[in-house]
Amino acid sequence: MEMSQYLEIFIEESKEHLQACNEKLLELEKSPENLSIVNDIFRSAHTLKGMSATMGYEDLANLTHQMENVLDAIRNGKNSVTPVLLDTVFAAVDLLEEMVFSIADGGDGKKDVEHVVSRLKAIENGSDVPEKIALSPSVSGENKLGSYDDFQKTIIMQSNEQGFHAFELTVQLREGCLLKAVRAFMVFEILDQAGEIVKSVPSVDQLEEENFENEFSVAILTQMSKEELESRILKVSEIEKAEALPINLEYLAAQEETAAALQEAAGASAELAAVPEAAPEAAQKAKTSSKTIRVNIDRLDILMNLFEELVIDRGRLETISKDLKNAELQETVERMTRISGDLQSIILNMRMVPIETVFNRFPRMVRQLAKDLNKKIDLHISGAETELDRTVIDEIGDPLVHLIRNSMDHGIEAPEIRAGKAKSETGRVELKAYHSGNHVFIEVSDDGAGINREKVLRRAIERGIVTEASSLEMTERQINELIFAPGFSTAEQISDISGRGVGLDVVKSAIEALGGSVTVDSEEGKGSLFSVQLPLTLSIISVLLVELEKEKFAIPISSVIETAVIRKEDIMNAHNQKVIDFRGKIVPLVFLKQIFDVPQDEAEESEYLSMVVVKKGERLAGLVVDSFIGQLEVVLKPLGSYLNGVFAISGATILGDGEVALIVDCNALIK
Repeated sequence: MEMSQYLEIFIEESKEHLQACNEKLLELEKSPENLSIVNDIFRSAHTLKGMSATMGYEDLANLTHQMENVLDAIRNGKNSVTPVLLDTVFAAVDLLEEMVFSIADGGDGKKDVEHVVSRLKAIENGSDVPEKIALSPSVSGENKLGSYDDFQKTIIMQSNEQGFHAFELTVQLREGCLLKAVRAFMVFEILDQAGEIVKSVPSVDQLEEENFENEFSVAILTQMSKEELESRILKVSEIEKAEALPINLEYLAAQEETAAALQEAAGASAELAAVPEAAPEAAQKAKTSSKTIRVNIDRLDILMNLFEELVIDRGRLETISKDLKNAELQETVERMTRISGDLQSIILNMRMVPIETVFNRFPRMVRQLAKDLNKKIDLHISGAETELDRTVIDEIGDPLVHLIRNSMDHGIEAPEIRAGKAKSETGRVELKAYHSGNHVFIEVSDDGAGINREKVLRRAIERGIVTEASSLEMTERQINELIFAPGFSTAEQISDISGRGVGLDVVKSAIEALGGSVTVDSEEGKGSLFSVQLPLTLSIISVLLVELEKEKFAIPISSVIETAVIRKEDIMNAHNQKVIDFRGKIVPLVFLKQIFDVPQDEAEESEYLSMVVVKKGERLAGLVVDSFIGQLEVVLKPLGSYLNGVFAISGATILGDGEVALIVDCNALIK
């Protein structure tokens, strides 16, 4: 059976089973007597073992097999769930994840798993777990020759039923042995007389060409005992070692069992079998289940790129239609606009991924960090079904990790301190996601110590981030936001968790690069709340098109509060900054012509100015432009590596008339 066609299915299903193991192990830690949880983990481990064996990933299968043995011992009442057992099984799952990700990246999935396998065996046998235990190959879960094809498996299983022994024989020649192929031929002569050879690694052709080092292995079916077989081989001169190990038939059966499951999964898109009319509900269920397929994300990226080009051409057609004023053309273009709008919604929805793919890794991380910090912490997750574009999902994981680590290290107090404050010894960290308009909000909150504003201000003044004079005029929110300043940290000592002077500026930069923003609210002694606002998608955005002289610029609608026309005489000066009193708020003005060095015509100046009020968090700014053109959807294109550092420009777009409009980065302007 050709396995490469099943590789993608194997990787995806392995990740799902490992995630299930992680989640259920966390549940088991809270309810160690609940055997139904153990059964769930066992099923995931058993399926993963069979899949790995079928695909020929021996280290994966070996480790999973031993993990399965430990779980089976719990189910049968031989072992109980202890912290040592859980830590060891968690370590096994971590190793399995590393191997699966290695395979996904094109690797061979091999890893030294002996240490963890030994610890699992010690637990299974009820003995203490030392740091290192010698691994006995005779009881290993793996088969040294890897996977067998369907024909070989059938022969081995049938021969076993007829009383034959199935061995994997490893033969080692002496160092510097001459005529290796001749020695291998002599061994095969003996084996042919002893029984039936099923498989050879390397192959017979490679052995004949001496295309091997000093060792080869053979699977053989024989009625001889292990000792008799080994002694016959050792009679051949130049043979250093001969070791026969029984083929693990349970392991082989799991390969057989899961091969069928993989074939069934690969054929999910095949035509459904006929269903009797007497069972319409079953027919409907089968019909529904066949409508889900896995699509490579690269294909979705290509589809998105093609649609982006279509959006550009749609804008061009709309412009031409308006210029020509042809009724039939306008009607056709309007219909095309509606259809392409529906198509856009479908494509964007196809790219949407539940944020649980990011959230799922945090319970394990919190458990380990809590142990490292000697703290008791409960993580509560809500809104994991909230969907985000895949491009945003790929980038948001690391900033959230940093926020959660910050809450655990700086926010949640040690159990004894919490007890002294009449708090529960177990701290609470909450991770929440929800939709609001065209944005997704992610909140990380804790019931810890909150932000000590005096300490933050003192550290900020020491680092030269603010002056002592300016600190006196700062609001509570402005003081809170100092923790996002580059190089800011309140940690008293460096640790692996935090306190390396990196601070939260990395988080802020990463989120703003995604077109989002992050704010923090805190009440000292009661906790903190970090709120992250993100756009649903990054590729196609709504903008307000404005004009500066003869040049066009696009301002993202997500940043726009409103547009207004103001009188020049209403402009005031404050701290060398031009501002305006707008609806009771002092709003600083940003003259985009000056920012972008737009050449100005010597035309008669008007007493009025056009202004776009934009926001970043709680801050407002008025962008002064020449005129408003209107709102439209555009494709965001990067400027490329040569223009990567252009101030206040996040990208560009091609308009309907073929002209390029630069997209204004409001966050950079307000900052």
